[in-house]
Amino acid sequence: MIGVAPPVAGCGTVVAVRGAVLDARFADGPLPAIEEALTIADGDRTVRAEVQAHLDTHTVCAVALGNTAGLRRGAAVTAEGGPLTVPVGDAVLGRLLDVTGAIGDDAGPLPADTPRRPIHRPAPALADQAGSSGLFATGIKVIDLLAPLSRGGKAAMFGGAGVGKTVLVMELIHAMAESYQGLSVFAGVGERSREGHELLLDMRRSGVLDRAALVYGQMNEPPGARWRVPMTALAIAEYFRDEARRDVLLLMDNVFRFVQAGAEVSGLLGRLPSRVGYQPTLASEVAALQERIASLGDAAVTAIEAVYVPADDFTDPAVTAIAAHVDSTVMLSRDMAAEGMYPAVDPIASSSVLLDPLVVGEEHVRIAREVRRTIEQYRELQDVISLLGVEELGAKDRRVVGRARRLMRFLTQPFAVTEAFTGMAGRSVPLADTITGCARILDGDCDAWSEESLYMIGGIDEAEAKAHAESAAA
Repeated sequence: MIGVAPPVAGCGTVVAVRGAVLDARFADGPLPAIEEALTIADGDRTVRAEVQAHLDTHTVCAVALGNTAGLRRGAAVTAEGGPLTVPVGDAVLGRLLDVTGAIGDDAGPLPADTPRRPIHRPAPALADQAGSSGLFATGIKVIDLLAPLSRGGKAAMFGGAGVGKTVLVMELIHAMAESYQGLSVFAGVGERSREGHELLLDMRRSGVLDRAALVYGQMNEPPGARWRVPMTALAIAEYFRDEARRDVLLLMDNVFRFVQAGAEVSGLLGRLPSRVGYQPTLASEVAALQERIASLGDAAVTAIEAVYVPADDFTDPAVTAIAAHVDSTVMLSRDMAAEGMYPAVDPIASSSVLLDPLVVGEEHVRIAREVRRTIEQYRELQDVISLLGVEELGAKDRRVVGRARRLMRFLTQPFAVTEAFTGMAGRSVPLADTITGCARILDGDCDAWSEESLYMIGGIDEAEAKAHAESAAA
């Protein structure tokens, strides 16, 4: 037709919008590839999207990474020729970004020469990965003793709503500020704005922010944004690992919401649901994220992930899919939280592949096993105690119960991030002090002390001073 310009390859139009999913028609040229980024221009607004399916020879289905409210059919679509790219490097340290790499703070734009990297890339080849058995000391007694974290490994904190996952992650950030000199990247996946604001203030106050990049996909954002936020954070972490050769601590809160966003996207794309309503691609999506977290040469990405457990069901498919990829599993218990045992880490269910004599030493493993065995014996006796009382137990069982209760109280400790609420200064305890304290309790050195003297303290010396003060006052 005279006066009409021919269609340009890589340019198309929106033909349908269904919530966070849209269809775009490309009349000429090859279709954009799966996971290729699209830019939709509608008047003075721009929406980014990612191709998820080819519907026919001219039409693709894409997931929007921004709000599609008011987006009209006929809006111009441009294929970017590759995956979404985000800014990386030193310029993003101390900054808050969204899933597309746009700045979310008030510190001005990034420099024009800031490098950019794609959010999708293959996991490192197995032959290139460097195994790491170095311990990542946290100063949190129960984690360092029973579920030690590895530098260059993956650790996950599993727990239901309100048992302390986010507090534990924030305390680990605080511990990192004290002892860890690497860089950190925080991925807030489906975060509440209150949590994000508190974290930002805490990182500013503790002086960590200059060595950290924050990437957020908030709860009110479309599922596509929440689904791709971990990939954006990974792209930043991988740049520091591969090109700057620096250690990176990757913190993710909450990985379950990544799975949840994937399930929403899967439903919008019309895929049939799998077990418990999850997406049929659950295992491959989790693997695509987790397998990129690895050590290469002398630089490592260490991941610490919070994982929400729906309805406290640890057999949920999402939970088991994530647990299969991690080295250390820290299980948070609602029963322990109800008893005031904070951090509410279950000493029996928590585990780590590093709890091996060749890695942490014979003494550490021996004490950890003895602590677990003692607490397990106490739990087996709890039904008898609730029915008949402690007095009806034999002398040996009474001794086990007393030591188990003292061990459980010794493994509590006040956190620096909760100081404003509890009025107690946070404690960071070296691993050697934790092992010494547990050994003394197991040997019976603390049998005469009150259980209260071991509750919410740091090292065993502090408990001894409290016990002596109590006996002097009596």
